[in-house]
Amino acid sequence: MKILIAGGGIGGLTAALALLQRGYEVEVYEQAQALTEVGAGVQVSPNGARVLYALGVGEKVTAISCETPGKEVRLWSTGQAWQPFDIVGECIERYGFPYLTVYRPDLLGVLEAAVREAAPGCIRLGRKAAGFDDLGERVRLRFTDGSSAEGDMLLGADGIHSAIRHQLWGEAKARFTGIFAWRGVIPTEKLPERMRRAVATNWVGPGRHVVQYPLRNFRLMNLVGVVEGQHWQEESWTSRGSHAEMHADFAGWHDDIHLMIDAIETPFRWAFLARDPLMEWGRGRVTLLGDACHPTLPFLAQGAVHAIEDGYMLARALDEVTGTEAALRRYEGARVERTARMVRGATDNTARFHNPALANAEGAAAYIDNEWQAEKIRARYEWLYTYDPTTAAI
Repeated sequence: MKILIAGGGIGGLTAALALLQRGYEVEVYEQAQALTEVGAGVQVSPNGARVLYALGVGEKVTAISCETPGKEVRLWSTGQAWQPFDIVGECIERYGFPYLTVYRPDLLGVLEAAVREAAPGCIRLGRKAAGFDDLGERVRLRFTDGSSAEGDMLLGADGIHSAIRHQLWGEAKARFTGIFAWRGVIPTEKLPERMRRAVATNWVGPGRHVVQYPLRNFRLMNLVGVVEGQHWQEESWTSRGSHAEMHADFAGWHDDIHLMIDAIETPFRWAFLARDPLMEWGRGRVTLLGDACHPTLPFLAQGAVHAIEDGYMLARALDEVTGTEAALRRYEGARVERTARMVRGATDNTARFHNPALANAEGAAAYIDNEWQAEKIRARYEWLYTYDPTTAAI
């Protein structure tokens, strides 16, 4: 059985590797001329790490990642720090797998190497999906350069602006959330010694929050600053901004924030557009994965993980269910409610990080004590981390 995958990102390559290990013929078509990811961090919680270990790449990813011993919350203005209950610190003991912070290009590189080792030549670059033709027992994938490829099924892993989803379901209605984010990656050697700590930090404040966490064995620091009430609406990870603009958006914030802004080589910004997750993904021998069918805001740290889960579950469905179309519908049925809940959970966290109570130390202390109670944290995250894509029902 020959499977075509449109998109060579984290989800597409996870699916490719899982399928190749089960003996399927796979061709991955990626629009870029080289498999590159934006220079940013990604968080891989135990439910995602479980898949990476099942695929035989978990140790390689862990070796180039960070396992932070804990998280802290800091107040936007004074830098006052709290160490509330942190579920990350108990991940291995409680769930059997680590919580990793990974440089996106590193994760993609490990997956790419494993796929190329399993099937040299299966990744085809410079081929942007334009649409597909249903040929009954076959599917033809068409590219913008006029060429095409045929296979027994097609997986649309072509991201938030998916051409495959557009043909299946039309253009997804997007709503600007009124929020955008600044991002950058900082070599830790550019930071003062006191700031080179192996700790993930959430800076919280009214209408803003900043997340920082280490990458690449603590040699890099990922920085994301989220801003409410602005009109920037370009949904792109590669839109450049200026240091002056980023400083202005965090005027009055602690000096450490501004030190990190200065240490970013190029600040980038992107707008957060919300879309309702699809409750039906595919037709016939075509289906979708990851952002193509359930794009999410980043406030639950599951953006990469949901695509990793999808890729593994798709391979299991094709292996365990008789009939291609039946297998694809079972895959979708096993995933749709969980991924929709992920999207909703990320949206719910937006208000939690930007609550007006965070304007001063007294209000922040009471709010953090309430919102970061062990019982509440477990209720928000335990259902995510206990999920096992290697054994979940299909």
